[in-house]
Amino acid sequence: MTNPIKVGLIGLGEVAQLMHLPLLADDRRFAIAAITDVSPSLVEYVAGRYGVSTRHPDADALIADPALDAVFILTPDHLHADLLEKAIRSGKHVFVEKPACLTAEQLRPILDIARRPGQVVFVGYMRRFSRPFLELKQRLPPQSDIRHVRIRDIIREAPFFVAQTRNIFRPTDVPAELIAEGRGRTQAMLRSVMGEDCPPDALRAYQVLTGLSSHSFSAMRDLLGPPRGCSYATQHNGETVMAVFDYGHFSALYEAVIDDVSRFDAGIEVLTQRQHFKMNYDTPYIRNLPTRLEITASSDTCTGTEIIGPVYEDPFRVELDAFRDSIVNGTPNRTTLEDSLADLLLFKAVGRHFHPR
Repeated sequence: MTNPIKVGLIGLGEVAQLMHLPLLADDRRFAIAAITDVSPSLVEYVAGRYGVSTRHPDADALIADPALDAVFILTPDHLHADLLEKAIRSGKHVFVEKPACLTAEQLRPILDIARRPGQVVFVGYMRRFSRPFLELKQRLPPQSDIRHVRIRDIIREAPFFVAQTRNIFRPTDVPAELIAEGRGRTQAMLRSVMGEDCPPDALRAYQVLTGLSSHSFSAMRDLLGPPRGCSYATQHNGETVMAVFDYGHFSALYEAVIDDVSRFDAGIEVLTQRQHFKMNYDTPYIRNLPTRLEITASSDTCTGTEIIGPVYEDPFRVELDAFRDSIVNGTPNRTTLEDSLADLLLFKAVGRHFHPR
């Protein structure tokens, strides 16, 4: 395909404005051909900012647009399942931000939808496309050598960083009843997994898994394969989560803390008898912050550390490269819907420890 891939964006909120719109606009291999959002003022703003002439009144109209090659689903999570099914049935290529759906029960029927040969349905797990992560995957020792894995997301949420670095258009014309309906649908979807009698803090913890933690669970599976199960998990106040995954002769410890300390401490550590692999992720809400991989190795007499990086390349851009490569060259897609289902099953397994049913 020599012509630009014509894409339509459904949802023009924070992630679209911070990541996808500027990256697509900077890349001549793509063309932002159509947009839609529930906020008319946001559609007008983005259309003017990026020179988009086609503004559809709703998602259905955009998905049906014959001029488009691909659809980007960048909406709130509770809308993903409905939009995914429609976009897949249209035959267009699809990029959907993680999580693909909020529950495995939503995703399973979508997996059965027939796709045309060559159709790409890509889930946006951008951390798995970071260059240091790919280097870690390549350099990882045999799994039999691993003694322990630690994975963490200890963060302050986006508004602190965004307020100081980027101008985001925040519309005021979305009807209050539509916002309330979205919150109600989200709660119903979460309770379908966690139970109608699930306390609010456990429900919030499950939502943290589907959002923040999905990146780490997906990366863990990419590196190590699926765990045998979740040995233990706990949560406190909905925004402190710990889980232990069973890999047989070693465990993978996951910890997440959302607080108001202004730092973003996310990463993966893998320990063997003589090596310590450590990689970091900084906040994605400030573009092009560096990531690096450190490999410390010890013999009987000496110790040394090899540093790969810092790498300033935006993992969202590398992810976009991978999406295009799957469309144009047929390169196997690493973040499929089938792959994403494994995360939803892990969320459910962890959630059972928060609120046994």
